[in-house]
Amino acid sequence: MTSSKPIPPRKASGLNLAQSFASGSPLAQDILASDLAECPEDEAAADGASFGSGSGSVPGPILYKQPSGVAYGYRRPSVIPDPVHEPVRTRVEKKESRQAERSLLRDNHLIPPKHAPKKKPGVLSRVYHRLFSTKVRKIPEDEEVPRITVEPSESSPLLGGTATPSTPDSEHMNAQWEAAMASGAIETTWQREAKTIATYSRSLILTFLLQYSVNITSIFTVGRIGKIELGAVSLATMTANICCYAPMQGLATSLDTLCAQAYGSGHKHLVGLQLQRMTYFLWILMLPIAVLFLFAEDVLLLIVPKARSAELAGLYLRVVIAGIPGFAAFEGGKRFVQSQGLFEATTYVLLIAAPLNILINWLMVWHLGWGYIGAPISVAITQTLMPILLFLYVLFFNGSQCWGGFTRRAFTNWGPMIWLALPGMVMVMAEWLAFEILTLVSSRLGTSYLAAQSILVTLTSTTFMLPFPVSIAASTRVANLIGANLVGAAKTCAKVAVFAGCIIGLFNLTLLTSLRYQLPRLFTQDEEVVAIVADVIPLCAVMQIFDALASVAHGLLRGIGKQSFGGYANLLTYYLIALPISFATAFALGWGLTGLWLGTTVGLLLVAGMEYWYAYISDWDQSVRDAEHRNTVG
Repeated sequence: MTSSKPIPPRKASGLNLAQSFASGSPLAQDILASDLAECPEDEAAADGASFGSGSGSVPGPILYKQPSGVAYGYRRPSVIPDPVHEPVRTRVEKKESRQAERSLLRDNHLIPPKHAPKKKPGVLSRVYHRLFSTKVRKIPEDEEVPRITVEPSESSPLLGGTATPSTPDSEHMNAQWEAAMASGAIETTWQREAKTIATYSRSLILTFLLQYSVNITSIFTVGRIGKIELGAVSLATMTANICCYAPMQGLATSLDTLCAQAYGSGHKHLVGLQLQRMTYFLWILMLPIAVLFLFAEDVLLLIVPKARSAELAGLYLRVVIAGIPGFAAFEGGKRFVQSQGLFEATTYVLLIAAPLNILINWLMVWHLGWGYIGAPISVAITQTLMPILLFLYVLFFNGSQCWGGFTRRAFTNWGPMIWLALPGMVMVMAEWLAFEILTLVSSRLGTSYLAAQSILVTLTSTTFMLPFPVSIAASTRVANLIGANLVGAAKTCAKVAVFAGCIIGLFNLTLLTSLRYQLPRLFTQDEEVVAIVADVIPLCAVMQIFDALASVAHGLLRGIGKQSFGGYANLLTYYLIALPISFATAFALGWGLTGLWLGTTVGLLLVAGMEYWYAYISDWDQSVRDAEHRNTVG
């Protein structure tokens, strides 16, 4: 069978980078090999002509990678293990990688500084460098640190003036880096790691907040109408998450593997083929979901005691059916551009779509006087607009090289794709269900409690947008340092990340407690709902510390390749400990909403403790050996 053969990488792809993708998932490899066998020769030739421009790379450790497969949106720590797929580096990323290596060599005094040092620095200059300088401090008795010297090779320039010491050429700098790595001379500082994590995470924080604003804008606008409407929109959003958005996001995660491997092997047209295939599949999946949403009111009446809440939630779900095709297309489109290293594309789209969503909500709910129904209409419009904006970005800016046009082959070879996608769907479903089930249960406490739960979930999810990007940044940085055989530097980065998690958790705690009476009024003016929220917020504020620490801990485990433990720890803790505590305290003890959140808080505390304990006892040197083995096999 042709499908059993490995994907032949394009020669132009250079090095073994493509092979690392081809070896990542055997099932994905079989899918792409089958697609490749069926593709016309002219498509393959077109790939060969367009691929590899500027794609040559230089051997050596990679110190800069973008986080891959990030579905820009609300994600709690994974409750089931999920694989990490590395992206293909673009020319810009390769340049930044080289700059990172050069900067580390300078900080370790192994190559001359970029600027000549001042002969007599002032007091303020010395204080500034002592606190914020990323350079490794010299030992007093060894001020003259011996630099790593590399003997000239046959390819070295004959004239020494061809490359100044401050800006060594790429080949010489790479040799310097290899020599420094071999001698174990590379160290790092907490200042450098803090700067790196801040740089990695700042754009992600913006992107996450923009994406989440699309979801919470309806809660802001509808909450002003009344507490019944506020509870109904929360109930509808929860139902849409569990029955539609979570399954589609989970299934689309298979594109993280398929598109990355297709791009990494050099067969760019297969990236567009995988996008079409998944989009068509999600659109077909939309049909039973749409039928369910049409009759959602009758189903919710069996669960929710308040008929009016079920009626309004059913109305919301019937309207948002119109936005499901756009949501499905955008989920696939995100992976299409991310597999090419175009992570900024999603940010640009959200910078336009998020403000427009706010404007449309205001126009329809308040200015035009449509009331409650204006919220789901604005959601449907925004979800339809986002893939259109992404398409325009690809068409006019970047990413079109992976689009080979529409093809009938997108309707074939679905079985292996679905089989590959199912684990991702189960992962995301279990992850969302553990938190969304609390919203469903809160409806048994009454309309006011359901409205209060909606506000609390929105607040805590928004504050989670701060530690989660730091977790991704720490995971990426630790993985890079582990891959470069810099265990000491990786541990320094981990300590900085934990400290950052504590600071963010304390910041969120202070924010929620100091504004416990003001924040609920952003959503509603109902005094009963405001009182319930203000009563529960202190517990949610304490939870912020454990939430931030658990998020960072999971990121560190991903960085050292031990994410499977974190997945099982989350699964067991949430379903066997947190949810039972929530149910027992909320109903058996009569603690109400406070009891529901107590279980979540205890669960996050246990998860954080277990994951930090496991990270502490783990053999980080073994993680280095595992990374070397994967690179050798790849």
